[in-house]
Amino acid sequence: MQVGMMNASDIDGRRLDAVMLSGLGRVFPAACLLVLQDGRALFQRSYGYLDPRQPRFPTQLDSYFDLASLTKLFTWTAFMRLVETGRVALADPLVAVIPEFAGVRPIGPAEEPLSKTCLPALTEYLGQRVDASHITFRHLLTHTAGLPAWRSVYLAAGDGTVGQRWRNALQAICSWDFFYPPGARIVYSDVGFMLLGEAITRLMGQPLEVCLQQAVFEPLGLTHTGYRPVRGITLDVGRGHVGILRGSDSDGAALEPLFAPTEECPVRRYRLLGEVDDENCAGLGGIAGHAGLFSTAADVATLCEVYRDPAAGLLKSETVAETIRQQAAWQGQRRGLGWRLFAPDAPCGPAFGPRAFGHTGFTGTSAWIDPDRRLVVVLLTNRVYHGRGALEIGDFRPLVHTAVIRALEEAG
Repeated sequence: MQVGMMNASDIDGRRLDAVMLSGLGRVFPAACLLVLQDGRALFQRSYGYLDPRQPRFPTQLDSYFDLASLTKLFTWTAFMRLVETGRVALADPLVAVIPEFAGVRPIGPAEEPLSKTCLPALTEYLGQRVDASHITFRHLLTHTAGLPAWRSVYLAAGDGTVGQRWRNALQAICSWDFFYPPGARIVYSDVGFMLLGEAITRLMGQPLEVCLQQAVFEPLGLTHTGYRPVRGITLDVGRGHVGILRGSDSDGAALEPLFAPTEECPVRRYRLLGEVDDENCAGLGGIAGHAGLFSTAADVATLCEVYRDPAAGLLKSETVAETIRQQAAWQGQRRGLGWRLFAPDAPCGPAFGPRAFGHTGFTGTSAWIDPDRRLVVVLLTNRVYHGRGALEIGDFRPLVHTAVIRALEEAG
């Protein structure tokens, strides 16, 4: 069942409001916070303005945010549905689906995601080589495949049609060095989820957006989630912002904004609005397994409920249990299949329970689940509005989640 949205609170919202307002203008100009317990909304509020340049448009509970890496939740959910049907197994090698990934390649350098500067090869692995046929889907889902965190895929994609750009990008990905031996460490990798998205398209025989539509959006009734920007919305960009035409005013049709803008992109050199922030996804045509989805807090929470309460359907209970079981650990970081598992320094803060799990997105989004408290917390912001170097979101997320727990404790 899809989560509904009302601007209301079943817990004392003063604590949560205080934290959210402390971040308004400093960490982000727009945000939505949704707290569910047992699938029921206890707290849901929106804050700020979609674009401070046009402060007459306050953020709404159904405003669309660029999910960034929360896209991965939808991607791995679609993949796990394929696992359930027996069309693929976690232990299967990636080359069984993407044979051009095969080959023996050396350990080499990578790129730093923000500065785009070279990350030198890790000295402890110099001289080693990796046989790509040993990389499994489990490696991709646990970020242990030996792949770099980030490479400038958009540069490798070049020009041409969307299909040609992806073919160029895939050829590059399949030729680049590995960064470490598979299984030796955890390196959160967008590149791995680009490959996972491609594997899904080949297994289902459809474009990725159609695959997610059939495997995730439609079964869950997610009508406010999609790529480029969201299907079914007629957009007007003539007044400098993206929205849907509704009603009328003295100028004709009134434009109601939908999307929270993100950054002044250093690559595209303009502020992004209704256009994916991630330049690699943009270079691939706006559709990829690692990023690209726009959505609302309610739609994200609906997907989270699948993992909070397997009785919600879509995935079998044993599948859900496998995704949230510890599959890999390294230097205090713990990983399930896709999910990041609880640690005291996790973005959910130390107040969440030891079985908590969640995920974050670069644009300022996050979704965290505490199964012992039967709790889902979705926080959507456009924190990159102030620039990629704005790191306050790292301190802000634990404050929000700690405030949620305190408000629940006070409510008894």
